[in-house]
Amino acid sequence: MKRYIGLDLGIKTLGVAISDKTNTLANPLTLIEFTKENYEQALEKLLIILKENNINEVVLGLPKNMDNTEGFAAKRSLNFKKMLEENDIKVYLEDERLTTVEAINIMKQNGTKKINKSGKKDILSAVLILEKFLKRNQDERK
Repeated sequence: MKRYIGLDLGIKTLGVAISDKTNTLANPLTLIEFTKENYEQALEKLLIILKENNINEVVLGLPKNMDNTEGFAAKRSLNFKKMLEENDIKVYLEDERLTTVEAINIMKQNGTKKINKSGKKDILSAVLILEKFLKRNQDERK
């Protein structure tokens, strides 16, 4: 069975999560750090991870505005999607509204301090994005 990578793209970090072999659970994998807005650098590091894990399908968070419009952050994700597709990676977009808020709340409930400095928020956001995708796919298979 194929596995998926979940991605939460920022301007300096890329949170990465990976599905289990049954595609029911999303697990934190890593945080890719790159020079501000250097998405080629982020892509280069991500392609290595995809190759190491033999994965060619990713779930990329699409940060829409609360009114469902696409702003600058969404355009950044759509541009990254094109870059991935140019490298023969299949990309599924997942609405990521409120995932960062949810990630921060989960971390606060677990007593995590220094949320922004650790990068854990971005990895957890990637997990939440991937979980949402996996759950919907499971529901569609039932």
